[in-house]
Amino acid sequence: MAFYNRVGSLLRQSSKINSSTAPVPVSSMLSSIRCMSSKLFVGGLSYGTDDNSLKEAFSGFGEVVEARVITDRESGRSKGFGFVSFSSTESASSALSAMDGQALQGRNIRVSYAQERERGGPRGNFGGNFRNSGGNFGNSGGFRGFEDA
Repeated sequence: MAFYNRVGSLLRQSSKINSSTAPVPVSSMLSSIRCMSSKLFVGGLSYGTDDNSLKEAFSGFGEVVEARVITDRESGRSKGFGFVSFSSTESASSALSAMDGQALQGRNIRVSYAQERERGGPRGNFGGNFRNSGGNFGNSGGFRGFEDA
């Protein structure tokens, strides 16, 4: 409900601005909506923090739908960050205000609203991708492509 009230307020503000011939601040409207997320990013976690301890740390601010510490695929070790999803934006907002900069298992954590990751394609081409490396496998000294002998 708070989300709809916030969007309505932003639309009313933009219509007032429109009537005064000023440009509509679409970027500020979108950033305000983005900040109404109920999913938080938590960085600076101790490597000993697991999903359950992360959920316990944030459960005092409202119903935690999911708490997940991101781990390395190969080693299974924590990467030092995670995400906490709440059932309401109000709970997420109060958790962000209270927990950002606080100590959790001996480390000061950083809490912010989670941002959606853009979908599609790899996150970066740092070699190893045959199609984009010119067919020479990164020129590692082994196979150098098809050359005339």
